Amino acid sequence: MNHAVIEAMSATGETADSLAAQIGVDPKTAAKWANPGSIPQTRHRAKVAALLGREETELWPDVLKRREPSWFRPWVDIEREAVALRSFELAWVPGLLQTEAYARATLAMESLTAEEVDEQAAARVRRQTILHRSRPPLIVAVMDEAVLRRRVGQSGSLMRDQCEYIAQCAELTHVQVHVVPAATPMYLGLGGPFVIAEMPDGAQLAHQDGQVRAQIIEEPAEIATLGRRWARIVGDALPRALSLDLIREAAASWT
Repeated sequence: MNHAVIEAMSATGETADSLAAQIGVDPKTAAKWANPGSIPQTRHRAKVAALLGREETELWPDVLKRREPSWFRPWVDIEREAVALRSFELAWVPGLLQTEAYARATLAMESLTAEEVDEQAAARVRRQTILHRSRPPLIVAVMDEAVLRRRVGQSGSLMRDQCEYIAQCAELTHVQVHVVPAATPMYLGLGGPFVIAEMPDGAQLAHQDGQVRAQIIEEPAEIATLGRRWARIVGDALPRALSLDLIREAAASWT
């Protein structure tokens, strides 16, 4: 257990129910904050710490050890709590399905030091622990076929291993992977990638990446728009079994 959180709750007379009511989350979510490695979302963390009369670093020192880029951490917190994640990728393998070698190759293109590449690749792989929890989220990933065909790194074996890893993940009961075939004419996915997260209380949040910045979307109307676009993109994708066949064929094509 996180003894710092438990002691702070005892000292202030707060409970999971009282914290949940004041923060506006499900009591089950608040109860998890006393578990090691479980922390409030970034947007809630300061308020929880204030209610418990402690500094954030006293309650969740592991926050300081995280290696994701600071701008991406709020989404990682959301991703960790989500009960379902629906994503579309136009150019890259979704982060939750990347091998470490693929992650390193993509990060190496950025203006990062070797140490930063090491740290961020490791952080990206650590995110994948949610796939193997006792109660993992439902993950539905849709990607353009170009993701499977574009070389990343110097060796074709990197892409072969990556495609094989996607196929391996796609065999998990809570993971669905769909591919939009290259022969598909212009479709809504060409507008860019996004992820929609469904939280335990039914709320939905979305994440969009851009060349300059990423953003978390909370506006219901905008999320509804993304939901409609996602449904149409899925409609252009191959069914699950045929997508898996295509992924395996792509793996075999890399030598």
